[in-house]
Amino acid sequence: MTGKERIRVIIADDHRLIRDGLRKILSFHSDIEVIGEAKDGGEVCRLALSVEPDIVLMDINMPGMNGIEATRRIKTALPGTGIIALSIHDDEEYVFELGKAGVSAYILKDIDSESLVETIRAVYRGETVFHPSIARKLLGEFRRIAGQETTGQLSRRETEVLAMITSGKTNREIGEKLFISEKTVKNHLTNIFRKLNVTDRTQAAMYAVRNRIVKI
Repeated sequence: MTGKERIRVIIADDHRLIRDGLRKILSFHSDIEVIGEAKDGGEVCRLALSVEPDIVLMDINMPGMNGIEATRRIKTALPGTGIIALSIHDDEEYVFELGKAGVSAYILKDIDSESLVETIRAVYRGETVFHPSIARKLLGEFRRIAGQETTGQLSRRETEVLAMITSGKTNREIGEKLFISEKTVKNHLTNIFRKLNVTDRTQAAMYAVRNRIVKI
């Protein structure tokens, strides 16, 4: 990111108090700019199509069109826009539906302000982020599966890499953890995407959850 580039964010939530709080938190960070707010799914869709934000902070439970449908519509029209789902639930059904809709992150509303800001920056960089409570469940199941020689089509090492991308780790962090080069990590990702018939990290993680390779 250059010195003058800012991450352009829309806040979508039906509670004014929450929108005001999020705007205030983000105002303290010079690399983030809130460019609009919406109180329901229809409004955030119209606003996103108009201003084409980098990131949408998307409440799930909004009147009229909910956040899941709004996410689906925005990602169809603006695939480069990152959607960060905000919810009070870590329910399996929400995770599945949001994954299919195309979210890049799923975080709970009890997240602290610094973690929220880091999530925005991570999604802007193209990374995937899960709330820690969700990531712990996913990783626990991944570790159990990784103890086997293979998981379906995936090798043991590929399953380990899949576990780490699900927890939001970068290629560099995966390489450091597994003592392999970033190039080797990329090769594993290529094989994972091909075997699972997906095109990116988010789809790979959600495929694993939806098809019970992992269980929340």
